[in-house]
Amino acid sequence: MAKKARTAGGTPATVALEKAGLPFTVHAYAHDPASELSYGAEAAAALGAALGVPPDEVRGRVFKTLVTEVDGALTVAVVPVAGSLDLKALAAAVGGKRATMAAPADAERSTGYVLGGISPLGQRKRLPTALDASALGFPTVFVSAGKRGLELELSPADLVTLTSAVTARISRI
Repeated sequence: MAKKARTAGGTPATVALEKAGLPFTVHAYAHDPASELSYGAEAAAALGAALGVPPDEVRGRVFKTLVTEVDGALTVAVVPVAGSLDLKALAAAVGGKRATMAAPADAERSTGYVLGGISPLGQRKRLPTALDASALGFPTVFVSAGKRGLELELSPADLVTLTSAVTARISRI
């Protein structure tokens, strides 16, 4: 995996990786606003096509970033697009009692990103983060680069380091 050179069109996520000196690869694809697929499923399909592998082989490595509230505090959950977030497991992982999904406006305001393009990296306000432990089974994973149609590939260890994430089984597949 090559370190991406800084470009004028960088996002806060790519800038954070560059500043940290961590290796990553940017994968761009044409986001279709009319697509009936979820943002994550669309990314997995596009990445699978670009890498020459079936989307199902990529889906476990493509992670979605969800903003939640745990005991009233905004918290980020990063889970595979192939699964869904287990809110009880998330609350337990971050030492809370109750988790709910955050209001979309709160998610966008706190992260500085739009829905479908929320990255766990380079957020406007650094939030507590939990990464599903399944990520640790892959040499690299894909997360949003901060806008629809742009994904980052990086090692899960670097993702944990940069976000100070806890890792736990927080998804249901």
